[in-house]
Amino acid sequence: MSEVSIQLNPESPKPKKVKKPPPKSKEEAARSARRAMITSIIVGSIVVHLIALVLFGLWTVAKHFSRPEARFEMKKAVKIPPKTPEHKMNVAKHEAMAPKPTFNDKLVSTRPIDFALPEMPEVNLDQMLPLDPSELISDQVNGLVGSAALGSGLGKGFGGGGGTGEGMSFFGISAQGDRILLLFDVSASVVNKANAAGIPLEQIQEETLKLIKTLPISAQFSIIQFTGNYMPFTEELIAATPGNKKMAQTWVEEKWVTSGSMSSGSSGVVRNLTGVVGVVERAIQMRPDVIFLISDASFQWRPDETSFSNIPYDEIKKVVGRIEEESRNEVPIHFIAFEPKPDDAKEWSRIVRKTGGEFREMREK
Repeated sequence: MSEVSIQLNPESPKPKKVKKPPPKSKEEAARSARRAMITSIIVGSIVVHLIALVLFGLWTVAKHFSRPEARFEMKKAVKIPPKTPEHKMNVAKHEAMAPKPTFNDKLVSTRPIDFALPEMPEVNLDQMLPLDPSELISDQVNGLVGSAALGSGLGKGFGGGGGTGEGMSFFGISAQGDRILLLFDVSASVVNKANAAGIPLEQIQEETLKLIKTLPISAQFSIIQFTGNYMPFTEELIAATPGNKKMAQTWVEEKWVTSGSMSSGSSGVVRNLTGVVGVVERAIQMRPDVIFLISDASFQWRPDETSFSNIPYDEIKKVVGRIEEESRNEVPIHFIAFEPKPDDAKEWSRIVRKTGGEFREMREK
């Protein structure tokens, strides 16, 4: 018989030690929290969309079972009875009572004929107010008869001081055109040289007004006087109506600069640092077809607001060339120069003759 040894109170086996995972770092903990939050957001979004789809499906199904019954209604049509055209009848009656302007102008033929047409009678345009004659016939007359026919038909024509009717004359220079612009250099040197040439300021003003008075109503004109800055008579060329001629006479008598300088702070004066270049640029905007320039042919500018120098003739040629480019027609510049220096006279003579104009020197006799 084998011996079986029974050991009482045997020793229980020792439990194995479970290794704890190492503690997570702060970055891993944050990463885990971020994953959990993203997962919860995705799951929540899916749940919300599923609930929305279920509700939309229920609403769609319920809509088919709850259609309203069809109802037929007849609305009352509102009709406004037509009114009698009393207002139009009153307006027509008022227009019939208003006086209509009448013109007695005669058309002039440019074709040679065996007999001469009579002169057109002078019309007192002041009786036509409140209508502005320039608004009515300035452009129409130009289109009907042209500049050459106007001269022969109007008799006196453009003759600046008793001309022949074929053009205008200013300080002995004859010219033709319907849009006349006068540029006056009123600096002290020009006034002194004009006096030395026996043409005082009063005579220049008188010749200017004489030219303006003889312009026909179909013509348009304006004046710009300048030293460095400049002062225009009007912003645009205006028709040669009696009222505008009177206004030009008042402006020449009251606004003409006699001190030889022109402050930019004065009324109506435009600040200009580029001298005659800026004046010609302003003239281009007025679209003349003939320009009279009165000066001593010596021009200066302040290109950088500090220096003071003569204007290079290349700059003058550029701005003069723009006149023809902008108007697409030949615009003659007639230069009346008082006591110019030989070099200035030579350069300006070339410039104005290229435009089809005339250069005339006024010297002491």
